[in-house]
Amino acid sequence: MAKRIRIRAGRVEVEAVLDESLTATKIYEALPIEEEVNTWGDEIYFEIPLSVALDETAREVVERGDLGYWPTGRAFCIFFGPTPISRGDEIRPASAVNVFGRVCADTDPLKEVSNGETIHIERAEADDR
Repeated sequence: MAKRIRIRAGRVEVEAVLDESLTATKIYEALPIEEEVNTWGDEIYFEIPLSVALDETAREVVERGDLGYWPTGRAFCIFFGPTPISRGDEIRPASAVNVFGRVCADTDPLKEVSNGETIHIERAEADDR
């Protein structure tokens, strides 16, 4: 069964589904997480208390809605559009990230999340729906 998480920041709330990778498992086990966000173009990222190396899911260009773990900054990243180093319409992280999940719905509400806002990541159990 897929692992689902809930991401909340201010009035914004989205759900995401995690894959079966080691990175996803470690992040899921570390939940709940509450941190202050940084924004970089259409990316939200924040440091988490994990250290995971790049793995077979690592990519230098990601898709809208992807969740990534950035080993360089020990950061959880949410991608919903171009970053300052994107070329054209691509979505390019600062450097390679392990892609470990995806936002389940429209990512446009994430544009409302401000730098410095508190984000909450928690497990979204199936019976919560």
